[in-house]
Amino acid sequence: MLVLDEATASVDLETDALIQATLRTRLGGVSSLAIAHRLATLMHCDRVVVMSEGRAVEQGPPLELRDKAGSRFAELWAASAHSAEVGC
Repeated sequence: MLVLDEATASVDLETDALIQATLRTRLGGVSSLAIAHRLATLMHCDRVVVMSEGRAVEQGPPLELRDKAGSRFAELWAASAHSAEVGC
């Protein structure tokens, strides 16, 4: 199990993308838990859990949550500057 807590928060977007690509290609079969505020970092994940005030308010595949009307993740994505950074 690999746990990443804001692992790319202090790097530029290009470095973030390189780290994420490396994790996807070099750690096949390893379960990981990523905690991130940069939503684009999470778009390759199988599942995201959206937390609010210490509670899980929704969960599911990030692309589905992003495109689901009324989703908290969709609201965060729309409000985020990251929505323009990734062509997901």
